[in-house]
Amino acid sequence: MQAHPVPLAFVFRSRAKEEKAPADKAPVTDSKQTRDPQAPKGRPTPKRSEAQTQRRSVANTQLTRKEAAKRQRDERRTQMERQRQALASGDERYLPVRDKGPVRRFARDFVDSRFNIAEWFLPLAVVILVLSMVRVPSLQNIALLLWLFVIILIVVDSIGVAIRLKKQLNARFPDQPKRGAVAYALMRTLQMRRLRLPKPQVKRGERP
Repeated sequence: MQAHPVPLAFVFRSRAKEEKAPADKAPVTDSKQTRDPQAPKGRPTPKRSEAQTQRRSVANTQLTRKEAAKRQRDERRTQMERQRQALASGDERYLPVRDKGPVRRFARDFVDSRFNIAEWFLPLAVVILVLSMVRVPSLQNIALLLWLFVIILIVVDSIGVAIRLKKQLNARFPDQPKRGAVAYALMRTLQMRRLRLPKPQVKRGERP
């Protein structure tokens, strides 16, 4: 039986071409999905909030201790300035915690809308102190009696303010916490009107 001759080209053909052939014949997929150029390869595109958080964290890690302290001082100074303006204008957003809320605001307005004997305590105390230092027995006796009279008036007036304010708070804010509101108002009565903070927002005689 006669054997067919094998072509020399088949024997000595390059294996490299055969190995490359499957790769060349690999199907090419036409994907219309676009990728964010800033996203790493093989990862989904990050959300905007995540990207902003990452940028902030990188920026914060690059700050030195001195720069971080300076930033904190600037933020604290800005916050104090906003608080100072809020104490003058009554803006609830930036008031201190002890002054926030409708209950505390009503307590301030209730005190500011009326005349309080306690607000004259400091001026009268200075006058009484001066009279007591004069070495005249009659003036010293007058100072002592005046001091007792002022104390009694302040106590009686404060009791009246506390009773009326508590009644008004229970009627207007039945479901809100009112703890400390009466004491807060009584402490405000001891301050002169022009020195009160937050600044009074109602006139005397005006109903809150």
